[in-house]
Amino acid sequence: MSSFTLDERVRLSIVLALTAGIDGTPFHDQEADARRLGLCGAEIDAARRGLSFDALTARALALAIATRAGDAPRRAERARAVRLGIADEVCREIEGFAERFAAR
Repeated sequence: MSSFTLDERVRLSIVLALTAGIDGTPFHDQEADARRLGLCGAEIDAARRGLSFDALTARALALAIATRAGDAPRRAERARAVRLGIADEVCREIEGFAERFAAR
């Protein structure tokens, strides 16, 4: 099992992915936060496309996006995340974060 956690970098990557293309999103603030956390421009751009150069973060982003797409996509992505080594409890945390963020 990996030691992957839903840390601040992963949370911000999820926010970047979930807000991409939404009018009125404070992209400048997001980019400043991302750079403060050590993400480079390519990592920020990738996150806005729902991708990451890190396999576990990429799977976390896919799970967060799938959470908003419905139960079947969520279950499929959770299974992939668990197979890759993300603990089930961390998957639930990612899903909850995506749901709370979408409710804003």
